[in-house]
Amino acid sequence: MNLETLDWDLDLLALFNIPRNVLADIKPTSHVYAHTPEGVPIAALVGDQQGAMIGQTCFAVGDSKTTYGTGNFALLNTGSEIIRSTHGLLTTVCYKFGNEPAVYALEGSVAVTGSAIQWLRDQLQIITTSSEIEALAGSVDDNGGVYFVPAFSGLFAPYWRSDARGVIVGLSRASTNAHLARAALEAIAYQTRDVLDAMSADSKVALKSMRVDGGATANNLLMQIQADVMGIEIIRPEIIETTALGAAYAAGIAVGIWQSPSEVEKNWRENQRWSSTQNPDVRAEKYEQWKKAVNRTLNWIE
Repeated sequence: MNLETLDWDLDLLALFNIPRNVLADIKPTSHVYAHTPEGVPIAALVGDQQGAMIGQTCFAVGDSKTTYGTGNFALLNTGSEIIRSTHGLLTTVCYKFGNEPAVYALEGSVAVTGSAIQWLRDQLQIITTSSEIEALAGSVDDNGGVYFVPAFSGLFAPYWRSDARGVIVGLSRASTNAHLARAALEAIAYQTRDVLDAMSADSKVALKSMRVDGGATANNLLMQIQADVMGIEIIRPEIIETTALGAAYAAGIAVGIWQSPSEVEKNWRENQRWSSTQNPDVRAEKYEQWKKAVNRTLNWIE
């Protein structure tokens, strides 16, 4: 799709020899497409991450959210501006409500976050359930110098390095399962910071807060680590499964249950917020160590 015309890109159609008339028309996110035989309107079509943006009511320029699952996905609302990333991010349509102008976003994806915890559970077996990671990681005050970069299938945004593979560095005789567990939670937070720093560089927006959703946000220690790593407020809503909620909001706007996004915004409720407790100098030093660990993953696959 051409982001400017919001229609199929004619140059790409010609390149791949695809006739325009065999493709469906591209419609807004919030729009009555058809009805079921019983007369129920089908009134929204939205991708997972765009749905989460709507569910988090990230309707203002500069609003951002990160969804925490087996991988992490961050989006930043750029309004009507199409920002072409120079820092390894994707430019995408965030949503389009009816005849209103399209709203765009920058998007960054992290391949392995929650699945790193599953790896500790299933392969290393240092925990028996994923939820145990919080107590184990919380039993130590820091990572003991251990950094874990779970580049099992390479690194996604903002690096895009398929030659990378996972590393655990900084081990000593004093290292324990708890240090590795904490390093795994920190890896989720650091990879998220990598993406959000790229977004700030592309958009020139200095983030002061970030909304979060997805199953892993139930881990309060992870959320505190995320606030410490980024130095901004991390905000969790009452409803953390926001993708489905966003699809419902989009459908509701299309059929008139809500008249505008501003009406939907009134439904959003905060559950908890975390602020950084880490000294900025310590934060910078630890992030440099993380970047050093990331460099160890590169050029592993020829």
